[in-house]
Amino acid sequence: MLHRNYIGGEWVEGVATNLNINPSNLDDVVGEYASADASQTEAAIAAAHAAFPTWAASSPEVRSDIIDQIGTERLARKNELGRLLSLEEGKTLPEGIGEVVRAGRVFKFFAGEALRLTGDRLASVRSGVDVEIVREPEGVVGLITPWNFPIAIPAWKIAPALAYGNCVVFKPADLVPGSAWALSEIISRAGVPSGVFNLVMGSGSQVGNAIVKSPLVRALSFTGSVPVGRRLAGDLVARGAKIQLEMGGKNPLVVLDDADLKIAVECAVNGAFFSTGQRCTASSRLIVQEGIHDRFVEALKERVAGLKVDNALKPGTDIGPVVSRSQLEQDISYVEIGRKEGAKVVIGGEAIDRETPGHYMTPALLTETTNDMRVNREEIFGPVATVIRVRDYEEAVAVANDTEFGLSSGICTTSLKYAGDFKKRSSAGMVMVNLPTAGVDYHTPFGGRKGSSYGPREQGAYAREFYTAVKIAYTLG
Repeated sequence: MLHRNYIGGEWVEGVATNLNINPSNLDDVVGEYASADASQTEAAIAAAHAAFPTWAASSPEVRSDIIDQIGTERLARKNELGRLLSLEEGKTLPEGIGEVVRAGRVFKFFAGEALRLTGDRLASVRSGVDVEIVREPEGVVGLITPWNFPIAIPAWKIAPALAYGNCVVFKPADLVPGSAWALSEIISRAGVPSGVFNLVMGSGSQVGNAIVKSPLVRALSFTGSVPVGRRLAGDLVARGAKIQLEMGGKNPLVVLDDADLKIAVECAVNGAFFSTGQRCTASSRLIVQEGIHDRFVEALKERVAGLKVDNALKPGTDIGPVVSRSQLEQDISYVEIGRKEGAKVVIGGEAIDRETPGHYMTPALLTETTNDMRVNREEIFGPVATVIRVRDYEEAVAVANDTEFGLSSGICTTSLKYAGDFKKRSSAGMVMVNLPTAGVDYHTPFGGRKGSSYGPREQGAYAREFYTAVKIAYTLG
């Protein structure tokens, strides 16, 4: 079966076909998916533009019911859709199912938000004048999503876009079209009018570029690499369009001498290695005070040694494969870069074979690193964590903040004093205390500072800042 693009309410063949390969078993083709070109993308944008006036004027209750229905079906099919996600991305099956559940909850949340959009009424400084402040949809919104969360990230972009009355042109990552197509198929049956939602699969050079360049696209939400995000920002700002960027992190987890060792190790393992380390919120820098350093490293090494790397669908697998051959090569190359810089590889960092051919790698732990090494400056995006030894709390905070990124940070300590101070002084957008740096609630805002994020926050009620425009009306009474 060829899975087609969804444009203007119709399933449309593309100009080429993309094979979706299972990273746990390279002999397994998950499915065939159509790839669109620029002209088909422009047709999708035109369809969204034409549908916008009617959708924007629709009742919030209509939008709420549709979005709630999408969430309900996702939750009902969590096992099936979670398996599909794990097949194409490489997350373990429990992680895949969990992500589908989160996506379903996101739609449920925004079904409520469609009914809760509020405004303000102020007293004017001029006698007899009323001031109303309302929020209106932006128009056609382009959504470009990455491969590492192929259903959760599209959900937290699509759901608020539709809830607030926008029309959508959605481009998923080439590596993971299956989850995107499955979500789009559900949306196509939920009562969304033709043109309101469009799925356009294909390359960034064709589909992505057409979305970015179109004057009909009034806002773009992008999650991906720093270089691409910065280029898109220049293009969108130049033509006066709105842009929201999530671009990555080099997240610190500080472990102080007074930390509960067991909690600290579990936070590090979860944050650094689960989801194969392919999370922008991953704990890639473990900043450890010298009094607990040796015990922490030994305990973490033992814990990592017990992790099972295997097929994502196998029961008991802790870490699935890396998503692609190129990503695997990049991860392993960074381990070698760290070794050449003087780091000690205490465990892992090697490609391994399993029963089925796949992109398998042992999780790597590097010690004796300094914060100026490339492995501590550049985002690796794989199961690779480094340890940086520090003297005291003050040095830990300084090292944690010494990065161009600012997405997530964490601290493990039993001290309320240090926990409270770190929450204030961390330069990250999200701070965790005795919790992994990866893992956030679906109803709270998501985003960082510095080179990690640009524009309004995603998720939760804060999503309205991006997906709506503020209008102020003055009336002489």
